[in-house]
Order: sequence, then C-alpha cells, then structure tokens
Amino acid sequence: MLFRRRTRRTIADLDKFFEIADQSLLVFEEGVKSYLYHDEGRFLSSLKSITTLDEDSNNLRRQIETSIYSQPAMSGLSGDILKLLERLNNIIYTLSNDMFQFEVEKPYIPVELRTDYLKLLELSVKAASYAIPAARAIFRSADEVQDTVHRVYFYQREANRQSKELKRKVFQEMENLKLSEKFHLRYFALHIEDLSSAAMKMADHLSIMSVRRY
Repeated sequence: MLFRRRTRRTIADLDKFFEIADQSLLVFEEGVKSYLYHDEGRFLSSLKSITTLDEDSNNLRRQIETSIYSQPAMSGLSGDILKLLERLNNIIYTLSNDMFQFEVEKPYIPVELRTDYLKLLELSVKAASYAIPAARAIFRSADEVQDTVHRVYFYQREANRQSKELKRKVFQEMENLKLSEKFHLRYFALHIEDLSSAAMKMADHLSIMSVRRY
C-alpha cells in the first residue's frame, strides 16, 4: 500500500513537471516576442516568471529523483526516467538561460529581421511543445510516442533551416550592419535554435525508451 501511494505521488509529480515545462514554453515565447516588439515591461515579467519556473523544476526534479530511488518497484525504469527528467530539465534551463542572455546582452534586432526571428521562435517552440506530450505518452503507448516524436524531428529540421536562412540574410544581405552586430544576431539565432536541439535530444531518448519498454 505504501509503495502504491508513493508511485501515485511520483506520477503526480511527473505530471506537474511536464506542466512546468509546458508553462515555461509559453512564457519563453511570450517573452521573446515582447523583446522583439520592445515591450520591456512584459519581457521583464516573463523573465521573472521563467526564472521561478526554472527553480521550481529543479526542486521538483530532486524530489522525483529521491522518490524513484526509494521505490524498488520502479528500479527497472529508474535510469530511463532519470535521463528523461534530465532532458526535460535541460529544455527548461535552456529557456531560462536564453531569456537571461536577452536581458543581459540586449541584442539589437532590426525591424526587417523581426519576422525571421519570430518564425524561428515559432518552429523551435513547436519542436519542444511536441516533446512534452511524447514524454507523457511514454507511460501509456509506444505507438503514441512515435507518432508524436516524428513531429519533434520535423520542427527541429525546420528550425535549423530557418536559422540558416536567417544567418545567410544577416551576413549576405544586410550591408548596413557592422560585423560585430552580425555576429551578435547569429549568436541569438543560435540561442533560439538551441531549444529545438534540446527537444530533439529528448525525442531521441524517448524513442529509445519506447523500444526498451515495448
């Protein structure tokens, strides 16, 4: 009975962890949009929110890890679940860190590049947003995992393509910018693209988990 209660609590904590990741994506997307449209108030509010979510995820991750280690019934899955938590936590950290870099370095993004950055943001967020339901599905159905994971890979490829197009535009078409400004724009394109790369790594792990479990 005690083990069953602990298992239910662990599953509830995992669901909460997924919710934090999902909320972090929404806050990140809103925050970057606010930055691009020069809404400093909303940007700083998003930065504060995502910092809190990052702290909450770290605390909850440690709580889940402790719970898993104390449950013999979950020992066969502990390695995979802990790795999954690590991948998901890395997504949340990437979101928080990228927002922090925007606040610290304050990159100048020309208005004519706003649409390009918004498109990159949309694609990267979509890649990560599909990784979360895929993680939830790992406890239900391997088929459902695979059906969702392929969307992560699709949007990661599209984000990579968009990032390359943006950087090509910056370096080959925007002659009015200094080289240092171009490097800065490339750097922040990579920051946003990092989210899709983190989602892809999580998708890779989920694919392996689904094969092992089923």
